Amino acid sequence: MLLLFFKSIAGYQKALSDNSTSCLEAVNCFLSNIEASAHLNAFVEVFREESLERAAFLDNKRKEGLPCGKLHGVVISIKDVISYKDHKVTAGSKMLANFTSIYNATAVEKLLAEDAIIIGNCNCDEFAMGNTNENSVYGRVKNALDTNKVSGGSSGGSVVSVQADMCMVALGSDTGGSVRQPADFCGVYGFKPSYGAISRHGLLAYASSFDQIGVIAKNPEDAAKVFEVIHGQDEHDSTVSSLEYLPMRSMSNVQENKPSYKIAVIRNLLNHSSLDNEIKDAINTLAYDLKKKGHEVKEVDLDLVDYMVPAYYILTTAEASSNLSRYDGVRYGFRAENSPEEISNFYKKNRSLAFGKEVKKRIMLGTFVLSEGFYDAYYTKAQQVRKLLAQQSKEIFKEFDIILLPTVPSTAFEAGSMVKDPIAMYLADIYTIFANLSGIPGASVPLFKHSNGMPFGAQVLAARNNDVTLLEFSNLLFNHFKRN
Repeated sequence: MLLLFFKSIAGYQKALSDNSTSCLEAVNCFLSNIEASAHLNAFVEVFREESLERAAFLDNKRKEGLPCGKLHGVVISIKDVISYKDHKVTAGSKMLANFTSIYNATAVEKLLAEDAIIIGNCNCDEFAMGNTNENSVYGRVKNALDTNKVSGGSSGGSVVSVQADMCMVALGSDTGGSVRQPADFCGVYGFKPSYGAISRHGLLAYASSFDQIGVIAKNPEDAAKVFEVIHGQDEHDSTVSSLEYLPMRSMSNVQENKPSYKIAVIRNLLNHSSLDNEIKDAINTLAYDLKKKGHEVKEVDLDLVDYMVPAYYILTTAEASSNLSRYDGVRYGFRAENSPEEISNFYKKNRSLAFGKEVKKRIMLGTFVLSEGFYDAYYTKAQQVRKLLAQQSKEIFKEFDIILLPTVPSTAFEAGSMVKDPIAMYLADIYTIFANLSGIPGASVPLFKHSNGMPFGAQVLAARNNDVTLLEFSNLLFNHFKRN
């Protein structure tokens, strides 16, 4: 019965104000669920005593009539790449085993300032490199709907913590779909804001010009409430946009003030050979239903589709090669016993023992594309593709409000099935990477159930910095077009 209060932030906070429940009761409920769902391996660490103490503090604050924050009592988990002062942050890697953060990420600072409760940090692919959550030193995260299937990645632990009612909302990070893809696989809402909408200060870097903190929730309205709190300028991150986003309007206001949207369906992506036929049919049917409801829906083509995945992996691995060079075992990070005295061998031994296979592979690929003789042939070309895609994005959004796409080519697949075919695994990112390459916001909205019993969503994209438009359209789909 307790979970009836936790279906949405608004419902939960109303129950708090009515004294129908308490923060302490909520935290105890989620802690019980975490214990019962330990086999899913979603959490790296649970802050049990700390979250109970904070819940009691917030209950007293409310009873004393003191002003309450926008996220008062909301129970949140964070991905194990987001810094939380005096707590471990390991990026799912042996390289950072037992490393404790000495400061808060800006996003965490803003959550705490608005009375949120952080219940734990969540498992993820090592240094956020992966889309199955099988690359973690802590083992894979299991999908709560079918534990033989992957949760998706790299934010699989964060997504499963929401999916299995172990918290209300979670923070993840999205470099090429790492919030949206697992959200699709697990049947929850995953939102990647525009690049620069949320400070990356305190987010352990994979590829700095792609990485963005994202929000996972049961519904778009809850994601919007968290986004409203954590977005905005930060003196510690020069890439943050100076825009102040307006709060998302209610559904009644959306319908009244925005009677129709102009929606683009990218034909050559929807007809891609990798796409499951049932998912394709569902997206086509959704487009048809939107058109019947008075929205303008047109098909367009996107050039350079065949170059998106190669460009993405060239650029992100190049940035990873640079970012991860700081982990050398000297200043911090894993240091092997009986390390050689010669410095290059010292580095080699530390990194060979501490980094996992996927991270090593991406570092080597990134180092290769940045090397003399290959820089212009690969890295420069990939940057040109990225620039052209960003220009095409701007042209599309001159005419349209929204792009409608699948999120992933298939539903969640069997654990271990992609291990021997990394190319197929990388190609699974084809629908999500466009948003990261062009810096636009994207979301996966849970709408459908496949005949195989697994959920899948529709992906929606909007113009850069039109995050509120995206959230409002997501809410429209969620409330009026959900079929499962």
